[in-house]
Amino acid sequence: MSKKALYLLGIALTIILGTFLYIKFCCNCAVTEPKAGPEKAPPTVIKNENFVPFVLNGSGFEYQTNDNFKFLKNNSALIQPISDSISIGIENLKTFLVSNPKQKVTITGYATSDETNTTKFENLGLARANDVKNYFVSKGLASSQLDTEGKIINSWETNADTLIGPVEYKFETADTTSSVTDEWSALKDKINADPLTLHFNTNKSSFNLTNDEKQKVSDISKYLENVKNASVLIIGHSDNVGNRESNIVLAQKRADFTKNYLIKNGIEASRIETESKGPDEPAGDNTTAEGKASNRRTVITIK
Repeated sequence: MSKKALYLLGIALTIILGTFLYIKFCCNCAVTEPKAGPEKAPPTVIKNENFVPFVLNGSGFEYQTNDNFKFLKNNSALIQPISDSISIGIENLKTFLVSNPKQKVTITGYATSDETNTTKFENLGLARANDVKNYFVSKGLASSQLDTEGKIINSWETNADTLIGPVEYKFETADTTSSVTDEWSALKDKINADPLTLHFNTNKSSFNLTNDEKQKVSDISKYLENVKNASVLIIGHSDNVGNRESNIVLAQKRADFTKNYLIKNGIEASRIETESKGPDEPAGDNTTAEGKASNRRTVITIK
C-alpha cells in the first residue's frame, strides 16, 4: 500500500474514532431530559346550588350580571342601593317590555323554612317578589306585565345574615284571550298585596267579617266576574297546639269553611281551590297567645 493510501486511511480512522468518542462522552452530557414543572391542581369549582344570579332570559331578550338583589334574613325589603349592573338590566327590560306589550314576566321570590314571615303576604317569598315588582314599577315598568309568586325552600346561599339573590324571573307571552286589562291587573295586585286573611278561635271554624274584610270579598268576586280564567286559592293554617296531623285537618276545615262562605257570596265552587298547611308556616310566635292567634287563619289570594 502506498504512503498516500495509508495517509488517507489514517485520516478516515481518526474521523471515525473522533465521532465515536464525541457521541459516547459528550452527547450524553448535552442531552438532558427537561424537568417536569410542578403539577398544577385543577381549579376548585365552588357550586352554590341555591344561588340564583341576576338573569333575565326570555324570547328575544337576555341579560345577566354577577351582582344580584339581596335581602336580610326574615326581611322582605330589598337592600339598597341597587348596583349599576342591575339597574342597566332593568332599564333594558323596560325597553323590551314596552316593545312587546304581550310579554309578561313572573317574579318568583324565595324564603327559607326557618325564616319568620311578619308581612301580610302568604309567605315571605311572595313578599320579596312583590318588593322586587314594586321596585321594577318604580323604574317605569308596567305593573300589568309583572306577576309574582312565592316559594318556601329549605336553604339558600347566604352571606352572614344576608340572602343573595333569592329571586328569579320567568318570561311568557300573555294570554291574548284573557280579558285582563290594566284595571283588572291593578285589582289583582291590590288583592294579593294585602290578601284577605281570616282568623279563627282555638278549635273553631267560624268568624265574623269586618267591613274591610267584606270589601275584600267584594273585590275578589268582582275580579272573578271580569277575568274568566282566574281562580281563588284558600290556604288554611293553624297554631302548633296538639299534634300536627290534627292541625292539618283543622286547617283544612278552616279552608273549606272559607270556601263555603265565598260560594254563598256568589263565587263558583269550581273556581276555588283549598289547601292546608297546618302549623308548618306560622305567621307569629307560637310561644305567645298573640302569636298563636295570628297563626289560626286562612289566607285568600287570586291565582
